[in-house]
Amino acid sequence: MQKELSAPGKEDYLQPLPSDACESVFVSNKINERWTNRGLKEISEGKVALLLMAGGQGTRLGVPYPKGMYNVELQSGKCLYQIQAERVRRQEQLAAEMYGSSKAIRWYIMTSEHTKKATVDYFKSNGWFGLSEENIIFFEQEMIPCTSLDGKVLMDSKFSIARAPGGNGDLYRAMGNEGVLQDMLKKGIRSVHCYCVDNILVKVPDPLFIGCCLDRQSDCGAKVVSKAYPTEAVGVICECNGNWKVVEYSEISSETAHMVDSEGKLLFSQGNICNHYFTTSFLTKMIEGKESELIHHVAKKKIPTINSFGEKTVPDKINGIKMEKFVFDVFQFSEKFTVLEVARNEEFSPLKNPPGAPKCSPETCLEDLSNQHKRWIIRAGGTFKNEGLCEISPLVSSNGENLEELVKDKFFSLPLHLEVTKNGYHNGHNGTNGLHSKL
Repeated sequence: MQKELSAPGKEDYLQPLPSDACESVFVSNKINERWTNRGLKEISEGKVALLLMAGGQGTRLGVPYPKGMYNVELQSGKCLYQIQAERVRRQEQLAAEMYGSSKAIRWYIMTSEHTKKATVDYFKSNGWFGLSEENIIFFEQEMIPCTSLDGKVLMDSKFSIARAPGGNGDLYRAMGNEGVLQDMLKKGIRSVHCYCVDNILVKVPDPLFIGCCLDRQSDCGAKVVSKAYPTEAVGVICECNGNWKVVEYSEISSETAHMVDSEGKLLFSQGNICNHYFTTSFLTKMIEGKESELIHHVAKKKIPTINSFGEKTVPDKINGIKMEKFVFDVFQFSEKFTVLEVARNEEFSPLKNPPGAPKCSPETCLEDLSNQHKRWIIRAGGTFKNEGLCEISPLVSSNGENLEELVKDKFFSLPLHLEVTKNGYHNGHNGTNGLHSKL
């Protein structure tokens, strides 16, 4: 039963999500296992694809290369792309172990004019991170002219205008124009897990999420985390004039943000983490019929441009406008929408800001991943002697599985780096720490 707002106001058009659209990983381990097994079966049959949105540059991080190439100073030195690639390999392995064999997961990576060459070259120089080159498909999103705050076109040089990617919602136009949808349909893909590059804890692909959406016969789904506090700067998934929508935090009044139900829980608590599920039939409907209905949003940014002397300058304050589409604006067209609540400390730690920032920085991402891996080892029966960093290769464990025989009743000194080698598992930092096991 949908909860009613407790007070009238200018945001009466916003309604909390109805309970029949919501699922949670906190309800039943048995249900979680059923969903996971169904998702692994979908992977084993070659019906799952990943859709990575990686068109943005690392400007906010202060680096001149794509964000997916960033290393948050893990002991292994792995970047975001490598972490995700190894998680893909692990899910293929788990699917094969459960169902006897597994087809490859196709990985579609949306880049931009600024990031495509660097990204492709990086994957190639790193041997495609152990994946097959033929199953990694790069495509490019549109670039849109940038304007000043008063509507004048900004110049990137004396002979070219400043342009920027058209937002992650340009995904659908790009998929249609560059043959991505056609390739998915040709390969028999049914389930598509879509996500942003900058979340170091992202599970890709997540068989539990896929299985949940399949179980509910959903055409579209979204993962959410509970807001840490009422006014947290995160978009909220809710009903808006009868449609599913992500409403930005700036569009919700403090009064509405603080509304609670009879149990004292926030009514508008489902924080969007840009982690979505689509069926290929839904994507077909979007790309062939609904994409033109998506609107552009105004994003005020610091945009490099030339000054009156023709010199390239980087502004220290907002000076212009980029027009962007949002990937989640398609929710309104879903006929069977599912929202899955997940644990923030297990699934969401975005890399947005430069080193030293208090939130969403390389340091916070490193800490969140390390803490996650320490929890896994403790849950599997291991004990730590001291404080420090912990890293577990996704090829060893992608969700805490496969650790008990390695760590149960053992004591470990930190830092610890559990990695896979040709001869088994080993601690990549300072010796073996008592870990010896054949693959």
